[in-house]
Amino acid sequence: MRPDDWYLTEDVDDFLGRAGAFLRSRPGPHVMQLTWAERVRARGAGAFGTGVPVFGVLERAGEVHGTFFRLPPRGFGLSPLTSEQADSLAVRLAALGHSVPSVSADHGTATAFAEAWQRRTGATPELRDTRLRLYRLGTLTAPEPLPAGRGRLLGERDLEQAMFWCGEFAKAVGEDVSIDADTWAGTRFADKRYTLWETPDGTPVSIAGMNPLIGGQIQVDVVYTPAHLRGRGYAGAVTAEVSRAALAAGARDVVLFADLSNPTSNALYQRLGYRTLTDWAAYDFSRAAPDVG
Repeated sequence: MRPDDWYLTEDVDDFLGRAGAFLRSRPGPHVMQLTWAERVRARGAGAFGTGVPVFGVLERAGEVHGTFFRLPPRGFGLSPLTSEQADSLAVRLAALGHSVPSVSADHGTATAFAEAWQRRTGATPELRDTRLRLYRLGTLTAPEPLPAGRGRLLGERDLEQAMFWCGEFAKAVGEDVSIDADTWAGTRFADKRYTLWETPDGTPVSIAGMNPLIGGQIQVDVVYTPAHLRGRGYAGAVTAEVSRAALAAGARDVVLFADLSNPTSNALYQRLGYRTLTDWAAYDFSRAAPDVG
């Protein structure tokens, strides 16, 4: 490897050995890197796709300055990069003949790479309509008043309901995934710990999930209330409960993504104490890069 270059590997342990400390030093912006690397380490790459995973580390003078990952058929996920670093990655990937169907990262990084990939390959980037904002919890402030009922952990008897709601959540955010009893174990939803909000008669009305503790951080992921039950405070109550559970589990940082096109959810998370960390974007490319290597 040249002194200042991108090091590529298909070995997640190799990747984490080189970049783990760097990723954990800023767990918020690196949430996707940490989450997917840990999933591959724990469950194997075959659990999430049909291709071979690729991880990359930008090392300069013995220090890590950036990373990427790809789990086919998913696109590339990037750590925060400068324009120059994004361009150097585009050069390396193009030279190796890699195809890049899409890229996601903080908005500045994703845009820099999309522009670099277009320059280097001629592929046309298209910004997805769905734009996300990454929030980090400051001081948790429970909603007042709380709706009638209580929060509780998901039980075995609730699993069928949880799978259905996760499937509805996936549809709402545009994920192409089938969730049922046969496929559940192979989805990204299976490794979460779920909290339900239930009414006084014990009827579940809202769900929120959290990922495992990684690098001192927990990501709240999946907050869903059926459409006919919205506007009653259930989402705020269950999000507060799962956030409290994340802190009790030892998280120093608690983060979550929100769709910027939904002002209601963004306002809710801010009332609960979540503060903007960065905006997130994804670009799809109109055609695969040509083989040049």
